[in-house]
Amino acid sequence: MSLKRWRYAVCLAALWMLVCTTMTMAAEAGEGAGVEQETLFTLLKKGGPVMIPLGIASILALALALERFITLRRERVLPDGFLHGLVRAWDEDPTGEQAEEYCDASGGAAGHVFKAGILWKDQGYQAVGKAMEDAGSREADKMKRSLRGLSSIAAVSPLLGLLGTVYGMIDAFQRTSASGGAAKTADLATGIYEALVTTATGLTIAIPVMLLFQFLSARVDGLIDYIDEVGTEFVSTHARLKEPAG
Repeated sequence: MSLKRWRYAVCLAALWMLVCTTMTMAAEAGEGAGVEQETLFTLLKKGGPVMIPLGIASILALALALERFITLRRERVLPDGFLHGLVRAWDEDPTGEQAEEYCDASGGAAGHVFKAGILWKDQGYQAVGKAMEDAGSREADKMKRSLRGLSSIAAVSPLLGLLGTVYGMIDAFQRTSASGGAAKTADLATGIYEALVTTATGLTIAIPVMLLFQFLSARVDGLIDYIDEVGTEFVSTHARLKEPAG
């Protein structure tokens, strides 16, 4: 198994262990309190209305993560054989039009970066390199902006969970106050532990999503470095550059 696949396996295993540990701790807490053993579904139902946006956030995070995992693969950003095909198109047509068409057909971040350099082929290698560097910065910003959804979910989920807990504790103490002190301590404790379900859920969502965000951010940095290396090779070794006129 390659190093890349080992990394994927370790990340998935860590996330799965985190979810399983949270579920196990919640079940053990319910047994320790002397209440009927909770299932995951019944425990989540006790979180109240705030569980709805938390559930939506978890689904969105999963969808975004899967989409980014697919989109940010190296073969999608800079396919194997891209540089070879680009050089061949450049050699067959010194005007650069065929190379531009090749970049358009390839698409992706690499296609945009290399096309930006080809458009400046008549201005010398420094202009080509600068154009590719600027285009690379723009593509890096685009890829990192595509991860902002995960970052937002990781930041908002704990706050939603805390909000649900505050509402739940207000309700629990309000019922205790309305009973004129007749409520049992066990009833108050039950209300508090039910209120804490939303905080536990928010953290359970936020922690894996934050790990995914950091992992995908590191992948973006690696892809940009790879495009930069290939671009440097193209400029210094393959491109037929003309000196600026005058």
